[in-house]
Amino acid sequence: MANIITFVRIICSIALLFFPAFSPAFYALYLIAGFSDMIDGTVARKTGTVSEFGSKLDTAADIVFAAACLIKLLPVLRLLSWSFIWIGIIAMIKVVNIAYGFKLQGKFVAVHSVMNKVTGLLLFVLPLSVTFIDLRYSAVIVCAAATFAAIQEGHYIRTGMVGRSIS
Repeated sequence: MANIITFVRIICSIALLFFPAFSPAFYALYLIAGFSDMIDGTVARKTGTVSEFGSKLDTAADIVFAAACLIKLLPVLRLLSWSFIWIGIIAMIKVVNIAYGFKLQGKFVAVHSVMNKVTGLLLFVLPLSVTFIDLRYSAVIVCAAATFAAIQEGHYIRTGMVGRSIS
């Protein structure tokens, strides 16, 4: 059941590409995809169906959802140049974390920390809030949380805390 929920996120994410950003259909698909991301892991744990495949599928679904959102939202959001620089720095930290985790463990590692979850929630809420919160302010909050989460993630990887219960 959890994998079906995750597949729904992939389908909704791809469907986002066919609707105008901020349209009712876009928001409906966006909310379904986001909700599926919030519940698939819980369903897997509650039903005893947690699996390596499910974990990888969830990561793939997250990537598809993020890519679809970037494709649809970046052209319509009026991000200031400083935000692109900050996002680039966060991305570089994440790439270093991925490379270092691979070097240490011989595989790609994902850190499911509380801060990564908070960042994910803030990123999810961001497109829902652009009509009533100035992007200059909300972007600072999201970027600050993402920076902290990326640095914390690197710390967890370097100290071997990946795989322990940190969420």
